[in-house]
Amino acid sequence: MNRISTRIFLIIGLAVAVGLAVFVSPYASSSPDGLEKVAETQSFLEDGRLHALQESSPVPDYAFPGVDDPRLATALAGFVGTLMVALVGVAIMALVRRRARKAA
Repeated sequence: MNRISTRIFLIIGLAVAVGLAVFVSPYASSSPDGLEKVAETQSFLEDGRLHALQESSPVPDYAFPGVDDPRLATALAGFVGTLMVALVGVAIMALVRRRARKAA
């Protein structure tokens, strides 16, 4: 039985994740989530404020800033976000491997 290498598996997984983020996320429901719906129903949605982290976010509200088309802005945000998470994961994996090699 042929085994797929870890590198190929990660590349395929990243391609699938990026594909979903770019091509599927723009078609996600625009309906409010549960918390937002309750805030709207109870009439205190307008009183809410963004957290400081959200205000300074590079990609606020799941849309890439400066892009007029909302679907394209969402696709770009998904693309950038997926790549950033992948890079953080690879960096953590590299650090863990480096420490394991030093310990051995």
